Amino acid sequence: MNPIFDFDTPIDRRRVPGEKWGRYAGRDILPLWVADMDFAAPPPVVEALQRRLDHRVFGYTDAWPGLVEAVIEGLARDHGWRIEPDWLVWLPGVVTGFNLACRITGEAGDEVLTATPVYPPFLAAPGNSDRRLVTRPLAFADGRWRWDRDAFEAALSPRSRLLMLCNPHNPVGRVFDRDELRWLADLAERHDLTICSDEIHCGLVLDDDAPHVPIAALDASVAQRTITLMAPSKTWNIPALYCAFAVISDSSLRRRFRHAMHGIVPHPNVLGMVAAEAAYRDGGPWRTALLDYLRGNRDIVMAAIDTMPGIEAARPQATYLAWIDCRGARLEDPAKFFEAAGVGLSDGAPFGMPGFVRLNFGCTRTLLTEALERMRQALGS
Repeated sequence: MNPIFDFDTPIDRRRVPGEKWGRYAGRDILPLWVADMDFAAPPPVVEALQRRLDHRVFGYTDAWPGLVEAVIEGLARDHGWRIEPDWLVWLPGVVTGFNLACRITGEAGDEVLTATPVYPPFLAAPGNSDRRLVTRPLAFADGRWRWDRDAFEAALSPRSRLLMLCNPHNPVGRVFDRDELRWLADLAERHDLTICSDEIHCGLVLDDDAPHVPIAALDASVAQRTITLMAPSKTWNIPALYCAFAVISDSSLRRRFRHAMHGIVPHPNVLGMVAAEAAYRDGGPWRTALLDYLRGNRDIVMAAIDTMPGIEAARPQATYLAWIDCRGARLEDPAKFFEAAGVGLSDGAPFGMPGFVRLNFGCTRTLLTEALERMRQALGS
């Protein structure tokens, strides 16, 4: 029998300075924007952190065997992907990882290709290394976001060097299937592209018939050109503990990645590493309960959107994020419109797609229901 975890009792985050709730301090605006959840971290994670705190000495440390084993076993158990210990490169976060991928691929002026909408740091990373960003939009058809394969391939040029993939996708919530991943892998092989795949949401798949497949797990050839970025942060709600990792099977690519880190990238937080080990080893029951709760929240969101004039959304297969098309409501600035109604959402423009908003449903049902009612009333008026 799985233990019962409480996702309904609100935890007052207003008392702790923080980005999500701090943005609207002193204002009656419910924050459903930045991608962290309002739930307490899993008990095994909190207990492991408390034991480490009780030790009282926090010296420099590298990843230890138990941590490495927990990650390897977790990826094999949850995604059927067996990796080797020396493929792991530890990082403070995945954003660091895809900035490094841009830095080590090609040279100044070369092109980095990605699809929009997408997590905003994807769009900034190429410019940080004097690379040129090339984007093409995902296509929405039959209630699902898909790759526009012809447009995407036509965007490639002799200077294309890196393909940046987000899977499961933030913000549209797609879990790309094997056929889509195989097409991307073949595209990369034909054009000799490195793949950087941000898979930070891989533990948050909501649909049983859409399992997450790491693109590097397709075959050894794909793995040789792929940098896979993962972290326990989204799944177990520990983002500010700053622990992530890259999985890079090719020794030459891994060596270049590590070299680019020298003198710039700090070690992960030791408490983050403690939390990561506990999450991958003992966080399964909590994750199972979380996914059940998020499925219920997703149903509430989709049902509410169906009652709101002028907006629509695809049902997310993964994440706790809903990508909402507000163009039919003819709102000049959807994010400001809903903020004025007391709901703080992420503006779609920084994701590369104005006219949309992103809603974070990783919160209590009470809060979510109140926020959706405020949105409905604002649109009705």
